[in-house]
Amino acid sequence: MATVNDNYLKLKAGYLFPEIGRRVTAFAEANPDAPIIRLGIGDVTEPLPEACRTAMIQAVEEMGDRAGFKGYGPEQGYGWLREKIAAHDFQARDCEVDASEIFISDGSKCDCGNILDIFGDSNTIAVTDPVYPVYVDTNVMAGHTGEINDRGEYGGLVYLPITAENNFTAEIPSQKVDLIYLCFPNNPTGATATREHLQDWVNYAKMHGSIIFFDAAYEAFITDPALPHSIYEIEGARDCAIEFRSFSKNAGFTGTRCAFTVVPKTLTAKAKDGSDVQLWQLWNRRQSTKFNGVSYIVQRGAEAVYSEVGKAQTKALIDFYMENARIIREQLTAAGIQVYGGENAPYVWVKTPYGLSSWDFFDKLLQTVNVVGTPGAGFGAAGEGYFRISAFNSRENVTEAMRRITENFKVA
Repeated sequence: MATVNDNYLKLKAGYLFPEIGRRVTAFAEANPDAPIIRLGIGDVTEPLPEACRTAMIQAVEEMGDRAGFKGYGPEQGYGWLREKIAAHDFQARDCEVDASEIFISDGSKCDCGNILDIFGDSNTIAVTDPVYPVYVDTNVMAGHTGEINDRGEYGGLVYLPITAENNFTAEIPSQKVDLIYLCFPNNPTGATATREHLQDWVNYAKMHGSIIFFDAAYEAFITDPALPHSIYEIEGARDCAIEFRSFSKNAGFTGTRCAFTVVPKTLTAKAKDGSDVQLWQLWNRRQSTKFNGVSYIVQRGAEAVYSEVGKAQTKALIDFYMENARIIREQLTAAGIQVYGGENAPYVWVKTPYGLSSWDFFDKLLQTVNVVGTPGAGFGAAGEGYFRISAFNSRENVTEAMRRITENFKVA
């Protein structure tokens, strides 16, 4: 008889966002006239930039002619897109990243999980807490953890709490770890990392032979010029870090799917026999075997992000969402609710009022004012007592949601 991967049975009952969807659906079915506003899942709402749409339309027309038709493309992505990414996102910031080190994909979420394919099963893994659930759940699926405890922590993982008490800083662990997940600007807290802090992490990784998985999906929302956008702005990072980027939030590609991962050719890890193995070679082999690449049409749309008009249009999108974040942050603060983030990231991290638990506040917010957010406990034990509100929605919905919340949840 066929058997299953028992590691899946160790997972919590459901991935965080489907559970939110289940509760919202149940409420909506019971209350069909409720004017629900969703500020939970970090999905964008504004249309694709016109430059991207125009490029995609032109690419579709090319596909309608034999001379312009494209079949399978290079698994690593078309060179013209990778060259644009290298020049605009990295070399313009004095990062030593070559186009050949960039791999185009259909999402950084996918890459964050798939990267485990090229690493062994004996690595000690560190994650921040709270944390984007994909980092933890994919390690559970791969058999890298033990069972879950009452706090929602999996055996075998090293948890690094990021809380108000430590100014939402990912503190360097006292023990040696092999794989380190860092996300800055942080999802869900909206916290950022200074150059000095990232340098400490790079120094630690180089000392211990560790690899940093640096999720920079929200780098475009950084407004503070002193903050780094890429870990490759940090000296030595090419020898210890893989970076994940996405077009989902800066250019609205959540439904179009395009992202990329940077694997420096200088990056190595150990084989069982103690020899050094180039990780670029392994990731290239993995992608060539398991992935047929992102469609030509979508890659042309992504390329348009780097045109002068495309840059202006994506900046307008980012400014729009950051204005939403400002409204959320200021309105909740005025109501006496303690908030963090929302200044260099599109997420506002809210201290739940009245001592409510994360899920109790979720239910109360949904049932009382018909607003959906994300319970902090869903991101890890250290997220209990917090709540994430996303700035990804229309101005009208954000303004109305804040009106409902501040009128019903004022804190003396």
